[in-house]
Amino acid sequence: MNNRTRWLVVVLVLGLAGVVALWPRDDEPGPPPTPSRPTQDVSALRAQAQLRPCVPGSEGGVDVTCLGDGTRTALALKGPLLINFWATWCQPCQEELPVLDSYAKQPGAVPVVPVLVESREADGLELLARLGVRLPSVHDGADELRKRVKAPNSLPATYYVTADGQVRLITDPPTFTAPDQVEKAVR
Repeated sequence: MNNRTRWLVVVLVLGLAGVVALWPRDDEPGPPPTPSRPTQDVSALRAQAQLRPCVPGSEGGVDVTCLGDGTRTALALKGPLLINFWATWCQPCQEELPVLDSYAKQPGAVPVVPVLVESREADGLELLARLGVRLPSVHDGADELRKRVKAPNSLPATYYVTADGQVRLITDPPTFTAPDQVEKAVR
């Protein structure tokens, strides 16, 4: 085989490979593979988390999803109430949630509502179950509640809502490490 024939064969093979690569296909491409674990059944995660029921919604509240049962509810900014914004990737949040749960179990405690943001419901349920936190929790997927209270992007962020509806950010301490700190902040 001479040099000219070899080059002709190379060009034909490359041309054929290009045609095969660009040829349209009938089947639709699937979603890109994700490095995360397979999707879990949210109903099973809700049962595993065993969260206490959310307070029924009230008119004028912000629409959120109750993590315990998946229903939409309107969370009213009427106190006294403690609202804690958290995310599954936030390490200080993971340390603070059990503290808030312990505080909420004390007699006379102000109701505590953890608000999951920047995370999927399934991931939040899985984390709450692992931490043993049973607080009635909500998911603010659209960030509506966070916008309403003008919450910062940093997490965790905890707000105290007074009886007359005033909302104030708790900055001292920035993260609760003991139930007595929570008690002090709300009094």
